[in-house]
Amino acid sequence: MVHLGAILGAAFAATSAVSARPSPENSLGSTKKRAAAAAAGGGPDCPDYASHATSHAHEPFSSGRYRLPYQRPSASCRRFQAPEVEATIEAMRKLVRDPDLFRLFENCFPNTLDTAIAWHGLGEGTADEELTFVTTGDINAMWLRDSANQLQSYRSLLRPVSGKDKASPSSSLSSLASLFRGTINLQARYIQNSPHCNAFRPPAESGLTVTGGFGGGDIVYPPVAHEVVFECKYELDSLAAFLQLSYDYYAATQDGAFFGKRFKKEEESVGDDDVEFRSNWVLAVEAILATAEEMTRGTYGPDGRTLFSPYQFQRPTTVATETLPNGGAGSPVQAGTGMVRSAFRPSDDACTYQLFVPANMMLARYLAACAPIVAQLGRRHGAAGDIPTTASETRLSNGDAAHTSVNINVNDLFDDDDYSNYRQGHRTRYYHELALRMTDFAETVRRGIERHGRVHHEVYGNIYAYEVDGFGSHNLMDDANIPSLLSAPLLGYVDRHDPVYRNTRRFVLSHANPYYMTGPVINGTGGPHVGTGMAWPMSLVVQIMTTDSDREIVALLQQLLSSTDGLGLMHESISSHDEGVWTRQWFSWANGLFGQMLLDLRDRKPHLLAKSFQ
Repeated sequence: MVHLGAILGAAFAATSAVSARPSPENSLGSTKKRAAAAAAGGGPDCPDYASHATSHAHEPFSSGRYRLPYQRPSASCRRFQAPEVEATIEAMRKLVRDPDLFRLFENCFPNTLDTAIAWHGLGEGTADEELTFVTTGDINAMWLRDSANQLQSYRSLLRPVSGKDKASPSSSLSSLASLFRGTINLQARYIQNSPHCNAFRPPAESGLTVTGGFGGGDIVYPPVAHEVVFECKYELDSLAAFLQLSYDYYAATQDGAFFGKRFKKEEESVGDDDVEFRSNWVLAVEAILATAEEMTRGTYGPDGRTLFSPYQFQRPTTVATETLPNGGAGSPVQAGTGMVRSAFRPSDDACTYQLFVPANMMLARYLAACAPIVAQLGRRHGAAGDIPTTASETRLSNGDAAHTSVNINVNDLFDDDDYSNYRQGHRTRYYHELALRMTDFAETVRRGIERHGRVHHEVYGNIYAYEVDGFGSHNLMDDANIPSLLSAPLLGYVDRHDPVYRNTRRFVLSHANPYYMTGPVINGTGGPHVGTGMAWPMSLVVQIMTTDSDREIVALLQQLLSSTDGLGLMHESISSHDEGVWTRQWFSWANGLFGQMLLDLRDRKPHLLAKSFQ
């Protein structure tokens, strides 16, 4: 039987091909400091995982009714190995009683590390700039959003980093913490140069080459460097994903010093006299703020004239969601809403209305969450975690902060003698002002969402719209890709018990949502990216993580288990009427999210892991 998934998977893979041609100075083992540059396994004897993942033949099979194959590559072919991940898998083996459910976890949870860490090493000519290139799986390019979410699956395994102990496990290039730092560093590099773009090619240091891509016929403003950029669709959530990844790392490790680190070339020295004291991470935050502030601009000026759009995109295509109307500027947007425009959604589909509510939720949450990271950089010694701030937070049931309002008093942050030095005083004031700028902008976006992003539904009451334009038009739907309306509590924007969210959730999981797919195989949200009739397993995972109902969780787990077409991995989408019709056999983000969800159940509802699904 020829699967739709096999056809589409091959089509995706055909858009890009990667070959490893490392230069001598970057090749594995060429120098001691590069020893972890390809801690990732893989070699000429390792199978192509895109083909590997379509086979049912990999033994041993699970002992349950579904007889799911073992889909992990052999140890020597795994791209990155983390002892914490292996220990977590073994611990879950004792907790997850159903053999098929455990096999799904065993296959999915390590999938990003096993298959998608294309390269991990050091920046050219530096001794300490860690870089990590993370592919989506079957597409050999690095999406900002996908890579951030792929690593999020492992955030619970991070441990506090000791900045003074350079020999600590977390400081090693082979550590999970290093993988996070490398991804943050590489994303910062990409964002500084191309803040409107969503997907990128490998860094020159990797020695990897990627052919193909989506940029050849695209007309993009501002212009982009196609040797660096794989695709340049402006998606607000891609910028927010960088902030989310940064916050995840900081919250877990308390490694505040990392965010202020300037990476010097080996022949250079970086001292207090350097004019440029800002780190690449701080420069990326500035680029995000500048881009977001510019994208609050409306379509029309006070005199009614059409304003020049700061981002424009046109693609020769027959698919309406692959390009923007009005000469590439997109649909008109009202000025002064406080919300930020997004040309495309996290599905890479064009927004109908550019004030995309879930991405604005995500930006508001993580701009505020990252402000204390910036504030602590102003301290002379930069010790993380001891910044005297006052914060008002709404706590979520999972412990995250739904709304953070940080008040920072510069006189509390620094000793009086800091101001006796002009240079130090300038720097401390700079960080203080940047942190305040972040919190102020986050609050402006939040007010805009609550004023313009809510609508009244005749059945469900007050709910969040998916998109609005500020003129009164709104798009009532939800898409499976994160950020979504369904995922708002996971973003930390709102508590899952908030009445407006609960109304919104009921709407999303009903036939009032035009992209809620139902059938005998799987019931969940889909979207226009793949089309009607195709539910995304990702949406079922999010549904599990946003409910306290045991009955609802069990029903969803059963659907996820029974709809893999016997492959034991999470697909991108599945026909709600035929499990043999699916897209993408190798989708690392969805795989990792499934593993993250089971770890969440381990902490919230461990009794459900003892349930049989036979």
